[in-house]
Amino acid sequence: MNPILILGRSHPDLGRNLTKALGIAPARCLIEDFADGEIRVEVKEPVSGGEVFVLQSTAAPADRHLFEMLLLADACRRRGARRLTAVIPYFGYARQDRRVSGEEPIAARLMTDLLAARYDRIVAVDLHNAAIEGFSGIPLAHLTALPLLAEAFREYRKPDQVLVAPDAGAVKLAQRYGELLRLPVAYIEKVRKSDQEVEVQAITGEVKDRAPVLVDDMISTGGTLIAAMEALLKEGARPEFSIIAAHALLVGQARARLEEFSIQRIISTDSVANPGADVSYLQRYTLAQLLAEVLRDMTQQ
Repeated sequence: MNPILILGRSHPDLGRNLTKALGIAPARCLIEDFADGEIRVEVKEPVSGGEVFVLQSTAAPADRHLFEMLLLADACRRRGARRLTAVIPYFGYARQDRRVSGEEPIAARLMTDLLAARYDRIVAVDLHNAAIEGFSGIPLAHLTALPLLAEAFREYRKPDQVLVAPDAGAVKLAQRYGELLRLPVAYIEKVRKSDQEVEVQAITGEVKDRAPVLVDDMISTGGTLIAAMEALLKEGARPEFSIIAAHALLVGQARARLEEFSIQRIISTDSVANPGADVSYLQRYTLAQLLAEVLRDMTQQ
């Protein structure tokens, strides 16, 4: 049985790459907006008894992309789909995974609850916090682009580089890259003052006269990475920065802020629609083959 792949509107390029990797045509659907802004969907493809996958990243506008996914799933349910899987290369709201002041929701948990209302499974790539797997009331396959990105960076590897985790959350990630690339690892301790402001407290590891390679799961506003680069320069690191991150959101003034530094390259994936076609140092590698292999395996289960 071939998988039935429905493409949401969040990421047409990845959708085309994935259908090519699977060797199938996307399911015929109508997705458009009513005059008042509400989303209208119609699933034209026969899906009764089928294994249906809906591809949609929940990057901005996250709320619309999420609700579009739910509408597509509801339409498929009503047409008799056997099983529905949400394929989410970038899982929005993942950073809101805990309560800090006691006054906020746990948005990551709510995301999984909403998806579980219509889907049977979730496929996600490099979640901000792996603990989100435990939130989900339905099976969640957590994939990683780490081998893909490590292999992509290998041709730029130099013995005088050092891998840098810009915060505690990226330490294990940096260690795994260190094992694959055979490079030393340094760690930065930070305190977040706001969404865009970060203060570095200490650096552990030798960075003097080395070219830093910062690794993280995502680049959003760039605040964490910018604070890290400023601290590394003060510690004598060479002004030759590389960044490896699965999700290059590059929101707001991120590009302008990052361009103040000597960034040689950003190695990332196509988990979100192209955030910087005009950024010469951004190199994006497709997740299509990784996703295709998992979708084929799931179809055979």
